[in-house]
Amino acid sequence: MPKEPLIRDRTRRALAGASAAVLLLVGLAVVPSSAVEHGTTTAAPLAADPPAQRRGEEPSGVAPLGAPPKPTAPCAWWYGIGEPPTYADLDLAARRYDLVVLNATETAAMRRLRRLNPKIKVLVYKDFSSTRDYHGAVVGGHDAPLLPSGIGYVDAERRHPEWFALDTADRRIEWAGYPRHWQMAVWDAGYQRAWAEAVTAEVVREGWDGVLADNDFSSLKYYSKAVLKGTADTAATDRSIRDGMDRFLEVAGSALHKAGKMLIPNVSESQLTPGRWSAHSRFDGAMEENFGLRGTGGDGELVTFQGNEFKELRAQAALGESWLLLVTKTHGHREERVGYATAALLAGPYTCWHGARTNDYQDPDWSVYQDTDLGEAVETANRLPGGTWTRRFTHGWVAVNPTGKPVRVDLPAGLVGVDGTPAPPSTELAATDALVLLKPGPPVTTPAATPPTTAPTTTAEPITTSPGPTAPKPTTTLPAPVTTTPVTTTPPATTDPTTPPVTTPPPVGPARIARAR
Repeated sequence: MPKEPLIRDRTRRALAGASAAVLLLVGLAVVPSSAVEHGTTTAAPLAADPPAQRRGEEPSGVAPLGAPPKPTAPCAWWYGIGEPPTYADLDLAARRYDLVVLNATETAAMRRLRRLNPKIKVLVYKDFSSTRDYHGAVVGGHDAPLLPSGIGYVDAERRHPEWFALDTADRRIEWAGYPRHWQMAVWDAGYQRAWAEAVTAEVVREGWDGVLADNDFSSLKYYSKAVLKGTADTAATDRSIRDGMDRFLEVAGSALHKAGKMLIPNVSESQLTPGRWSAHSRFDGAMEENFGLRGTGGDGELVTFQGNEFKELRAQAALGESWLLLVTKTHGHREERVGYATAALLAGPYTCWHGARTNDYQDPDWSVYQDTDLGEAVETANRLPGGTWTRRFTHGWVAVNPTGKPVRVDLPAGLVGVDGTPAPPSTELAATDALVLLKPGPPVTTPAATPPTTAPTTTAEPITTSPGPTAPKPTTTLPAPVTTTPVTTTPPATTDPTTPPVTTPPPVGPARIARAR
């Protein structure tokens, strides 16, 4: 993806799809309370105070006794690492979301979010795996004070050149497609400690709730074909990176927890390595940036259900102790249905879904499905003989067919689609498609594109903190958006044209303003 300039003078384009505060209050999720107040350095580790109490309980340093929080329909979050957010963006975000991720330079936006909603969690974007020397990350020959990475390029070059990863020809490794993004030696203990110390100090000083650590990846191939110095081939290179990231995560998570701060890594390709999601989500959860997408291998099944990933996601959600931050690129109606319904299969106390309409996450997006009132899950997700997964809620029902073949599904009686159309007794659910059905009520409509009434008159101006870059990052390579015909009736789910399959996505990457992925 082309990178956007790191220092922008232009204003944001007008927001589309703005909606009223009632969007957050229709049974999806009440915004959680912060376990760590702004500027606090003495809070108890967040492992004992998970994503905060979204159901009205008071936060505390230890998990309360009694019934765990209920598994309601997916809450909402925003990976807000695109253009600097406007006042209107922040007004919407404060009302819509349980958690927001911002670039390191957006400290003013973070504090405004806190004023608008003291209970919201706000994480800072930091990249595990690269340092950058483009303009904005390096200014006047010096590292900018607020970086998208943990270690500045200039500091590393002057004091620790050994922290730059080298190929077999002793050359530094620049990420393909992301100029001036340099692969670091994530396996080096000195780099790990320095990253953890620098990032923890910044998070405490600025008052972030914690870190969204990007590019916790398992293979270098999506950024470079290089073979690391000291390894025999690409397989050995990838093993070195995976082993290094396993140790790195422990160092960074422990440092942040000692300061009462959160660590949520953006874990890539966990379906390829059994146990990787569980291991890398052990601090405060993890992010899946390619959630509910269709792969190209075999029958083109949903990637999320391949390998052991869905089982591990399901187990984490059921525990209800940490965040599942799920992102689906919703370039068409099928992706939107599948993403939300699959998140509903995993719905636990802290399962949050973001349907992103742009690859750079520049808007605080909202889906028509997030206006539905599914209510509380009354059963776990169940796999039917044909491979379809279903789950009942107090106010509705969802089904996901992750397979590469259509499946006939019997539908619960008395339910309707999101547009109010009665569901038939059964339908053929298309390959890699989904259904969201509700108890009868007023049809759900897409909110009008009007700015919030509480936004200041200066809503077009971004809120930025100077100096410093606006944390860029590599982005997952996806095919060009495909226009699909809007679905007017949920059942049957085969009315939507089939979207071309998505190549098994690369690892999860750095902060998306100029995100190198």
